[in-house]
Amino acid sequence: MSKIDFKKEYKELFSASKKDFEEVNVPEMQFLQIDGVGNPNSSPAYTLALEALYALAYKVKFYSKQELGKDYVVPPLEGLWWADDMTSFASGDKDSWKWTMMLMTPDWITSEEVENARAEVAAKKNPEALSGVRLDTYEEGLSLQIMHMGPYDAEAPTLKRLHEEYMPANGFIPDGLHHEIYLNSPTRVAPEKLRTILRQPVKKAG
Repeated sequence: MSKIDFKKEYKELFSASKKDFEEVNVPEMQFLQIDGVGNPNSSPAYTLALEALYALAYKVKFYSKQELGKDYVVPPLEGLWWADDMTSFASGDKDSWKWTMMLMTPDWITSEEVENARAEVAAKKNPEALSGVRLDTYEEGLSLQIMHMGPYDAEAPTLKRLHEEYMPANGFIPDGLHHEIYLNSPTRVAPEKLRTILRQPVKKAG
């Protein structure tokens, strides 16, 4: 049985230039998603959310392989980030950050199969936030993205350049939430080796 790697199937969505902002057209895709609020570095809610998200995602993957005969690599973690007061991103007030953490899920997986997998996870591990994970679609369309190399806390200059220089100069305005795709894990690599795609859905001004 072959194993599908969506990083290769959608190469343009899981790779980006380290120097320049690039335009991509992101189609509607399906994700396991969970919402929350709080500092990702210290919030128990964030830790519990990821525990539940990954537990369900891997059970869905095994269900797909065993019951549907379709195997795949669980794609990288993704996150949508925002705040009621967007200045909190510049000030570093992470406690007020809101987020939706996501793992892309193949389009052949249905809500029925997710619920079957959820029941199995609940019977064994039953993560505290399991009930908060949902299967939903998300579409961004035209977006700008760039590869950030290094610690998450060092993203601000790149985002400032995107919003204050590149977008105005090219006639773009934001049209969706700040999106990050985590190509490796802070628990496995040094901070300076972290690779994160920073993506912003946009539309033409006027």
